This record gives sequence, C-alpha cells and structure tokens, in this order.
Amino acid sequence: MAVQMAPSILSADFARLADEAGAVSGVADWLHVDVMDNHFVPNLTIGLPVVESLLKHTSLPLDCHLMISDPDRWAPAYAEAGARNVTVHAEAARQPVRLLRMIRSAGARAGLAINPATPVEPYADLLPEIDMLLLMTVEPGFGGQPFLDMVLPKLHRARELVTRHGGSVWLQVDGGVSAETIERCAEAGADVFVAGSAVYNADDPASAVQSLRAQAGRATARASWAH
Repeated sequence: MAVQMAPSILSADFARLADEAGAVSGVADWLHVDVMDNHFVPNLTIGLPVVESLLKHTSLPLDCHLMISDPDRWAPAYAEAGARNVTVHAEAARQPVRLLRMIRSAGARAGLAINPATPVEPYADLLPEIDMLLLMTVEPGFGGQPFLDMVLPKLHRARELVTRHGGSVWLQVDGGVSAETIERCAEAGADVFVAGSAVYNADDPASAVQSLRAQAGRATARASWAH
C-alpha cells in the first residue's frame, strides 16, 4: 500500500497560499484544505471562493475537508469546482448516501470523516459509497493540537473493516500527525496522512514532507495489515 502525504494549509500563511502550495509541490500527493464554518467547529477558515482561486495556482490535487454544518447543501459545489477529493463529516451529513453519490457524480472522490468520539462500526455499510475514510486524531477545529492516542484502536478496527470490505478505500488520519506520531498511525492502518504544523512550521516544508513519508513507509512495511 503506497503512502500518501497531504500537507494541510491550515498551518500555512494564508496571505501566501499559492507560494505555500508551491513549497510542497513535487513532494506531496495532495494539498489538504480545511473548510470550517464556525458552526460545526469553533473556527472560521476559508470557503469555496478561496478554493476556486487556489485551484488556479497549484498543480497539486485538492483534498477538501469540509468541517461544516450543512455539507448536503455545500459539498457538491467543491467537487464541481475541481477539488479531486471532498470529505464530509458523518456527524453533519443528513443524507450521507445521497451526498456521497453527488460528490462522486460531480467527478471527485468522496470521503467520510468521523470525530474522535464517533465509533467507526456504524458506518461500515457506507464503505461501498466512499473512496476514503478519515479518522480525526484531534478534535476538529484548530491546528497544532496534540495527537489523541485513544483513536489508535479505532484506526485498527477501521483497517479491519476496510480489509473485510475488499475495496480500495483509503484510510486517512488528520490531527497531530508528526515525526513522533506518524509511525504509530501507519502501523495501526493509515495510508493517507494529513500534516499541518509538522510541515508548515518546519524550516523546509518539502524536506519535512519527504521525511514524514519515509517514516510512514518504513512503518507500513513492518505493519501486519500491509502483508
């Protein structure tokens, strides 16, 4: 299973987003964009107009993570704008199957995110409808939070569900991913890694991405789930 890195611009300089995206171009697989509405989470970041502008200035595919209270209304527009992956929260979607199918119909991959306290098992039946399952490893809302080890057993269970499903669902982790935590995430079953502070607070963001990828790759190689 190939490791994929998705640096999060939540920790980037918002006045220089095009430059910050360029700093990881060529070494990252995705650019992770956190959309927050100050309703579903206690933070307000960016929305569709900024995503549309960013799409014009980066060659990286955008991985849009919508932490918003009405994804049924807003999520398809991100796919229509050109985001390659659009992830919505299970806790916020009113009609998740319909919404996930709309995202796919608009040409994007569909992701489903769950918060740290949300169990993964109730969403096993939705695996055929998604391309990626995102497990939050911090409470959503703010960057720079400490990693929640309590999510690791759930990550193990999520990997078992994905393996049993037999599809090609990616398993993403987001929150507190760093040199200290990424190997534990990979060993538990993650294959897509969102890193914000660990990348954009580094002196050289590109080198930080490469280093994190190497760590995750070594951990995946020795993980039981990968064999």
